Amino acid sequence: MHVFNTGDTAWVLISTGLVLFMVIGLALFYGGMVRSQHMLHMILQNVLCIGIVTVTWLVIGFSLSFAGSSGLIGDLSQFGVQGLDTITLPGFVGGLALTVPNFAFFHFQMMFAIITPALITGATADRLKLTSWAVFVTIWSIVVYPPVVKWIFSPVGWIAKMGGLDFAGGAVVHTTAGAAALALLWVIGPRTGWPVKWRVQRPNSMPLVLLGTGILWFGWFGFNAGSSLGANPHAVHALVNTQVAGAAGMTAWLIVEKIKEGSISSLGGASGAIAGLAAITPGAGYVDPFSALAIGILAGAICCYATGLKFVLRYDDALDVVAVHLVGGMFGTIAVGLFADSAMSPGIENGLFFGGGWHLFGVQALMVAVVFAFAFVLTLVIAFAIHRTMGLRVSLEQESKGLDISELLERAYVHGAEDDDDGHRASGEGSTV
Repeated sequence: MHVFNTGDTAWVLISTGLVLFMVIGLALFYGGMVRSQHMLHMILQNVLCIGIVTVTWLVIGFSLSFAGSSGLIGDLSQFGVQGLDTITLPGFVGGLALTVPNFAFFHFQMMFAIITPALITGATADRLKLTSWAVFVTIWSIVVYPPVVKWIFSPVGWIAKMGGLDFAGGAVVHTTAGAAALALLWVIGPRTGWPVKWRVQRPNSMPLVLLGTGILWFGWFGFNAGSSLGANPHAVHALVNTQVAGAAGMTAWLIVEKIKEGSISSLGGASGAIAGLAAITPGAGYVDPFSALAIGILAGAICCYATGLKFVLRYDDALDVVAVHLVGGMFGTIAVGLFADSAMSPGIENGLFFGGGWHLFGVQALMVAVVFAFAFVLTLVIAFAIHRTMGLRVSLEQESKGLDISELLERAYVHGAEDDDDGHRASGEGSTV
């Protein structure tokens, strides 16, 4: 009988909680950035992912992601995770041996499945119908996410067998979510009055944005270092690199913002930190701290400039999901092909800057291209089908009135005793924490 490592198990269980906490941090991060009359709606979109994806991952998502020997998609042998604790799982991305109980691995991976669609919500802020979002997440978490996991995180996945490296989800999580966000934006269309009305959007509560950023940063230690699947040198490297890249991304973004705008902002600092954290995710256990510094600096600068793409390419990405998560995730994944160091993770191929040649760089670029195309096209199909049947977006009246009161019959802030038109206690628009 296999004896599991108790220290590894404890760390994975803690990391599982940290990644779940990130979903709440993301909800506050996004909720603080939208207008006050849409805040609860945004938070609920994120929380819904916890409920829906927990069920889909348990029933079929995990099986499609990790069961079977196919390199393309899992089979249904672990449908409902029946008998999961009696089988031997082959391991994880990068050849890491599994030294924790199968259900610990199952639960840790569930958190990744939850937060990935939650990242999408920032792009479609202020206009997405809640019931349509629930249907979208249900389908998307079964059709789009599991195949990508199988290709990259499963040792038998076709990209993993080519030597592709994605330590904690630069492609699996950030590129997949970013590509899906872009496709969803194409179908749902811009907010009323965009871009003139929305060229400068002020958050309703910067304290909430910064609180959300702090929770995300804290949780990211579990996201990245937990992907070592144990209390080992991989975890230490990933944790240090996460801190370094997040700090470097924040600093670089603020420098670029100062050059572009003449001043810096707390929102810019928060966005830069998230950009650096997203970019280091795929290489957290594969690069040294100085390389993490370089990746964070480049990500902060590149993602800051990428926020202007929506005005050039005419897509209304309300909270810059494409600029931060798609661009940051794609850049970070490709950067592994430059900075990967076998001294940090024995057995991997070195990146170009460490004498490894162009092979790994090519595999990483292919990974990004395939994941982007797959997630974009399938999301486009799902979104179009929902849009043509039940509709993706709210009415113009609901958008103007605010999604909190028009869809939820609630408000985030209550400062007065008077009732609104629906008989619910209301607050003045523009209230802040």
